[in-house]
Amino acid sequence: MYHKDIFCMRVKKLRKNAKEQQKDLAEAIGVSQAAISDIENGRRTTSFENLASICTHYNVSADYLLGLIDEPRTLIPPKKEGT
Repeated sequence: MYHKDIFCMRVKKLRKNAKEQQKDLAEAIGVSQAAISDIENGRRTTSFENLASICTHYNVSADYLLGLIDEPRTLIPPKKEGT
């Protein structure tokens, strides 16, 4: 089931794994650095548009970010060799 703490933690984890600063993610999805800080610290949620942008930026499903599944799934499957 969705829990805001899971979303906050997973956004932060994905950002850190990508070696990005909050300002980098903010620029990528078109929000302020303060908005990313608020999201990661559970002070605010985000719009569907921003959720989709975060998913696209990190190539991960919304199901994972929302805590509906525990293993991240990519949006774009890796290309097979020879195709």
